[in-house]
Amino acid sequence: MSRNYKFHDQSQIYFVSFATVNFIDVFTRDAYLFIMVDSLKYCIENKDLELYARIIMSNHVHLIIGTRGEPMENILRDLKKHTSKKIVAAITENPEESRKEWMIWMFERAGKKNPNNINILLAGRRTKQHNQPIQLDTITKIKQRLDYLHENPVTAGFVDKPEHWRFSSAIDYYTNNKGLIEIINLEICYISYKLKPRKMIAKICLILFIL
Repeated sequence: MSRNYKFHDQSQIYFVSFATVNFIDVFTRDAYLFIMVDSLKYCIENKDLELYARIIMSNHVHLIIGTRGEPMENILRDLKKHTSKKIVAAITENPEESRKEWMIWMFERAGKKNPNNINILLAGRRTKQHNQPIQLDTITKIKQRLDYLHENPVTAGFVDKPEHWRFSSAIDYYTNNKGLIEIINLEICYISYKLKPRKMIAKICLILFIL
């Protein structure tokens, strides 16, 4: 079990973040971005991942997640390990990647300096290995993190509106269209009679969008 992620209540939903080694802009090519997309899809289908929101930026990822059974720390461990392995292979085999030698050298260097850097994706964006998931157990926390997540590309100046960023769940929340990855929409699932009582607190964020 990774010491980087500690989920004290597996029945709740959490905001988690991870970044690339030295904040290298890995996710600047569709080929690498879709490896992350496919990895998330796989975890949803095979690893019990519940995905409520996501954003993939050039050098970091934010997610709001839950689980149907598998411990979340295990899901994230496998997600990062598999994604890193696939991306390194894609970089190595890409004849158009001008940064290939430099990126591979940086990844290997980081791994030698710190045994926790077993792949190109670290635990936390700001505090690196010591970042902790944020439990979203109040309406205020849910709204703050959901807005923060979706506003990332706007704040960075990449797009004018959150829903214009293709690798974001803002498309699902702000439009009638579906994004690249199927999510559990926090607005919709709240009104479903199939809600699990243990997650009712998380779902009441629907109120935020009505008021």
